[in-house]
Amino acid sequence: MQASDRFNINSQLEHLQAKYVGTGHADLNRFEWAVNIQRDSYASYVGHYPLLAYFAIAENESIGRERYNFMQKMLLPCGLPPEREDE
Repeated sequence: MQASDRFNINSQLEHLQAKYVGTGHADLNRFEWAVNIQRDSYASYVGHYPLLAYFAIAENESIGRERYNFMQKMLLPCGLPPEREDE
């Protein structure tokens, strides 16, 4: 692999990280990463009807109620953020 290839790959990665929030970046902490993963999962559950129907049957709820519950969980999927230690 040449130096120009590495530069090209890094520039493509930086472009993806700027364009899509869920791809992360160097300063992303563990909590923010977990929030991104959980929100992506809930959005996928709501967006794919068969998966939403599966969850509704498994929890014995209506599909609309499951959709509402998933959208509510998207607000704080991992609870409150931890307190930061500013130095």
